[in-house]
Amino acid sequence: MKIAILPVGQVDKEALNGIRGDLSRVFPQSFCYVSDDILRIPRSAHNPSRKQNFSTEILYELLRYAEERADLAETVYRVLGVTEVDLYVPGLNFVFGEAQCPGKAAVISVYRLMPEFYGEPSDGKLFLERCVKEAVHEIGHTLGVRHCSNPSCVMHFSLHIGMTDRKRAQFCGRCRLLAERAIGESQPS
Repeated sequence: MKIAILPVGQVDKEALNGIRGDLSRVFPQSFCYVSDDILRIPRSAHNPSRKQNFSTEILYELLRYAEERADLAETVYRVLGVTEVDLYVPGLNFVFGEAQCPGKAAVISVYRLMPEFYGEPSDGKLFLERCVKEAVHEIGHTLGVRHCSNPSCVMHFSLHIGMTDRKRAQFCGRCRLLAERAIGESQPS
């Protein structure tokens, strides 16, 4: 599987490279890279009354990007958008990310993953751990893996940062099998 990490708006390069490195460890048979392209945040995504961006609009732009690029057309490709803006979907105060389930595109926001957001001191290691957990979670969704009831599984739904911190960056046994099966089925024969 190939995973293109695409900045959506301005995103810290160090964070993008950290996510890339750890995704390569979680998905050892994958080729992960940070794209030189930058996707602009669509104006239609911004909700001024909420001071947030509608993640589904960004997800549509990521999918359009993946479909327009001939080199991304193969079935084993995933595009992970990473943004520094706050995201939401209707019915929730915020989301850490959103993905097609199954599909080719996912987006995560690092906005609420920074310890500083919660009034804590900067902690690069904790920040990267959180980013990787959310990235693996959303890529898992692109593979068709749904939310897991195991609170330590990366596919467990996080309502708040404490739930993200509690889970691991790895799939539980059941979710790992589902992800591996999806990857295997999408590989060309």
